[in-house]
Amino acid sequence: MTLPLSRSLTGLFVYASSVIQQRTFTVSPVAAALQKMTRVRVVDNSSLASFNHTRPPRVIHVYTKSGVGKVGDKVLIAIKGEKKTALIVGQKMPGKRMSPRFDSNNVVLIESSGNPTGTRIKVPIPTSLRQLEGEYSKVLAIASSFV
Repeated sequence: MTLPLSRSLTGLFVYASSVIQQRTFTVSPVAAALQKMTRVRVVDNSSLASFNHTRPPRVIHVYTKSGVGKVGDKVLIAIKGEKKTALIVGQKMPGKRMSPRFDSNNVVLIESSGNPTGTRIKVPIPTSLRQLEGEYSKVLAIASSFV
């Protein structure tokens, strides 16, 4: 009489282990930077940035090999029905060590030559952009403060 009981318990354990194995799932890591369709905040005083948007500006392309942009990378954004190139100067997700974390994803509009569209940046920008001084020296020149 003990034989059928042990067989039923064995079957129960096999069934339970197969259910546990079926319910496992993987989670992809969170992107610690900007990617396509990310909402951004334009922080310079250009005419497009000062306009009160019905739709927030969004990233439509990131000019990096991986498609993920960090502070100092160029992105293409859609703002007020136009495509504009921008420079990432702050991000919500923490980046590399000793870099500041901002309340919003901040970008500065730039022209194709690298010159900024506005004449002033309204928020502090990270000091890590000083390493890219040759490329974006004019963006650093119009910055009001550094973090």
